Amino acid sequence: MTATLPRPAGTRPRPLVKRRTAQVTRADQLAALGCAVSAVLLTWFVLHLLLTSPGWLADLVVAYGLYLAMLYVVTRDRLGRLAAADRLVSTIVVTGAMGLLVPLLFLLGYIVVHGLPFLRWGFFGHDMSTVGPTDPVTATGGLHAIVGTLEQTALTLVLVVPLGLLTAIFLNETRSRFRRPVRIMVDAMSGLPSIVAGLFVYAALIIPGIQAGVGFFSYSGLMATLALTMVMLPTVTRTIDVVLRLVPDGLREASLALGASRARTVWSVVLPTARTGVTTAVILGVARVAGETAPLLFTSFGAVFLNADPFTGPQESLPLFVYRYIKEPLENVQQRGYVGALVLILLIFGLFALARLAGRDRSKRRARRSTAKRSQENR
Repeated sequence: MTATLPRPAGTRPRPLVKRRTAQVTRADQLAALGCAVSAVLLTWFVLHLLLTSPGWLADLVVAYGLYLAMLYVVTRDRLGRLAAADRLVSTIVVTGAMGLLVPLLFLLGYIVVHGLPFLRWGFFGHDMSTVGPTDPVTATGGLHAIVGTLEQTALTLVLVVPLGLLTAIFLNETRSRFRRPVRIMVDAMSGLPSIVAGLFVYAALIIPGIQAGVGFFSYSGLMATLALTMVMLPTVTRTIDVVLRLVPDGLREASLALGASRARTVWSVVLPTARTGVTTAVILGVARVAGETAPLLFTSFGAVFLNADPFTGPQESLPLFVYRYIKEPLENVQQRGYVGALVLILLIFGLFALARLAGRDRSKRRARRSTAKRSQENR
């Protein structure tokens, strides 16, 4: 039999305070800090005093596991099981994001440190046809590589965006029996190694073209575009496919109920709603192919001079430029590769910014403009 202690006279029960599960207070932060310190001390006591630690990686893994266990127990005791599970999963997700962010920042910092001191405006004004191996790194020219990258990427987008968009619409907005084979084909192409795409174009078009004496089917930026299209198309198609699935069916049903055809519904309702997602798909596609080198070795072949015609003759690109010089034994030649890698990163960031600018949501701005116009008319 248990005895219940009487509540002191004049005291009231503490009211329950509602709070969101993901809300973090100062007490939660202190509790997490205490769990982290306890996990570190316990790891040091066990692995360094009682046992022999195999290395810092083992210390990190053990400390992280102890921290998660302590955080779950403490949070469950304070806030309940639901909040403890939410805090545990949130910690794992944030830790994973930081684990990916740190190597990325290290890689970017490494390229900036090795490439920025030698980057000059002259890099954007001439090619490498007049630059020798013993010339200083600041004399490096990358105009031919920049032009080749922009042309090949633009041609790839011209081919991929319509094909990927139409394929995604076919997979989502039709009831054809061929949807399943097409979806299987798209999923299979997603795992296609980029070098296989380059070898396919090389074996199917370039070798027969050279043997037949057809100059159009030879090393050129167009052949590189075809290889990059095979790599980029599955990424764009699958991403747009997922985005179109997120468009509410109510919008489609409302458009069809008003008498619009299915094609008109897709063009006027579905695609404007998914415009931001389509832009994201294009960005992911550009990120997929902008740094590819393997397919270009068999298709565009590369050159040290400027070739602005992507349909005739070998053409350089920034990935080939980096590959060409980073594998050389001379240090000053390797530094040319770091300069090219830095320019490639800046170019990709610029393309991302343009894509985001073109695909931004203008509905809120239009709503504000219409509201302001109505208020002026009412006055």
